[in-house]
Amino acid sequence: MSLIPTTILTGFLGAGKTTLLKRILTEEHHQRIAVIENEIGEEDVDSEILVTNGQEQIIQLSNGCICCTIRDDLRSTLHDLIRRRVKGDLEFERVVIETTGLADPAPVAQTFFLDSELSEQYLLDSVVVLVDARHGPDSLDNHLVARQQVGFADRIFITKTDLASDSEIAALTHRLLHINARAPIKTVQFGEVALSEVFDLRGFNLDATLDFYPEFFDASDERHSFETECHEAHCDHSTHQQRHRDDVSSFVFRSQRAFDREKLGELLAAFLNNYGSRLLRCKGILDIHGSNRKVIFQGVHQLMETDFGPSWGEDEKRKSKMIFIGIDLPQDHLVRGLERCLI
Repeated sequence: MSLIPTTILTGFLGAGKTTLLKRILTEEHHQRIAVIENEIGEEDVDSEILVTNGQEQIIQLSNGCICCTIRDDLRSTLHDLIRRRVKGDLEFERVVIETTGLADPAPVAQTFFLDSELSEQYLLDSVVVLVDARHGPDSLDNHLVARQQVGFADRIFITKTDLASDSEIAALTHRLLHINARAPIKTVQFGEVALSEVFDLRGFNLDATLDFYPEFFDASDERHSFETECHEAHCDHSTHQQRHRDDVSSFVFRSQRAFDREKLGELLAAFLNNYGSRLLRCKGILDIHGSNRKVIFQGVHQLMETDFGPSWGEDEKRKSKMIFIGIDLPQDHLVRGLERCLI
């Protein structure tokens, strides 16, 4: 049985998550979708099916629990979905988890890393984040969780663009690129997004990382350089730099020299031990000395895993690319450490 693709839909309060979700559910896609909604309320978590509308199954977690930690209620809900599917009580082909606007998506994603049974049933496809064009800058200024959501994203949609000027949207786009250089950004109105831009993005699929990762890295290079002047239209870069020193940011490490496996392993273990709580995401493609195959790695907070990719091509230029997204990460310290791990 194939794995069930799962999408985490998040964004700060009022960003338009429900609008997008409703559009997904009413689209003529002929897919059965199980939706787990996380709402803040006084009632206990209830894993019963509250609404059945056509081919969509909607389940509610009503006390805001999944925004805080890796909770048994989310895990038990996902297990319950599988049991109901096997028994024939439910029919669904993919899952969408809509978090509350105050949710850090990291604990939700970690659920799929820590539970081996879930990883055998579900494929965590991607984290899709919505940012309100009008109120998004204030949310980013005042709420760490809003910055964490952006830093964790595999795809970012800027919503409610009819309420903001072109210059405001350009400045917000520039800021989002600083926080997360790897996530494609698109402006949308009224939740009008093609399903191909929400589903099957393979943001967390190690086996498919090689299909899209070079594009993400190259695109981020062209769109933004953190050390040079911004050339975005309508963007007052100097004012932007003075006003925003976001604690969530990203950087990329590249090398055409191979890594020493043991040295790199020790460095990453020490880095996770010291800074794992501040690391939102890391992903990369590694050239390991003595190996003819590409090594793909990714991490979420203190969790990290690696997998072998395909062999290096006979005429292919071997190189490593790593991206780190986190809160006040010691970039210079990590870069020096990575350089010491090269052959």
